[in-house]
Amino acid sequence: MKHARLMLIGMAIAGSAVAHAGELPGIDALDTGGAHIVLLGEVHDNPVHHQNQATAVALLAPSALVFEMLTPEQAATANGMDRGDAAAMAAALDWVHSSWPDFAMYHPIFLAAPQASIFGAAVGRDDLIAAMKSTAADVFGSGANSIGLTPLPPTQQAEREALQMEAHCGALPEDMLPGMVEAQRLRDARFAATTLDALEQSGGPVVVITGNGHARRDWGMPAYLSVAAPDVEVFSLGQVEEIAPPDGLYDAWLITPAAEREDPCAVFEKK
Repeated sequence: MKHARLMLIGMAIAGSAVAHAGELPGIDALDTGGAHIVLLGEVHDNPVHHQNQATAVALLAPSALVFEMLTPEQAATANGMDRGDAAAMAAALDWVHSSWPDFAMYHPIFLAAPQASIFGAAVGRDDLIAAMKSTAADVFGSGANSIGLTPLPPTQQAEREALQMEAHCGALPEDMLPGMVEAQRLRDARFAATTLDALEQSGGPVVVITGNGHARRDWGMPAYLSVAAPDVEVFSLGQVEEIAPPDGLYDAWLITPAAEREDPCAVFEKK
């Protein structure tokens, strides 16, 4: 039975409460309470967040690392090579043609757990487009209900659409918003499924490197993990810039200065 091993893991750790630390003074204060899945959120272009992730990975010594940024094929490449050479890794992963920030920000995370198995959770563009045209559940396929891909309550649907509009600087046509929400839901569900596979194969702990939106407890990966494997302890760390997140969004969070960046809305204004 799929995920049966996870149920045994969950029973073994059921008595260990996940720490709810609130705001941390620094990454060295991170205490995950023995969670078997730890989500390390980030703002993708903030180098401090990646430094903190590398420090946390070294502290946690995970058996597996799941990257939002990697496809399964890229993860297989990373597993089969020397991770010490950043330039060679970036070339092998064809990082320059990805949409992610400089590989130099991510490379220390790989080095922080040199023996950890690497898993790629990225969702392909064709699947994302299909989810936007139909639903995340349709594209996810068998097991969609058991991982939590059921219709959203109207209030949450409206909130998520508003967040998508805000994230895109108010420049999206309103009829695109439901599809954008479905694409995000597909990512979260697939990320969760990949992470559970990583836990089954490695025995844990598993660390996930992902954006803050996917790490949020209310409707990100933790929501799907709690449905698919309710006995597995999950800890979520958010890294935010300058302003504290709403209570309950993460188990713990770090507040950092904002990264230097161009106005992200300028691209929409040019159009």
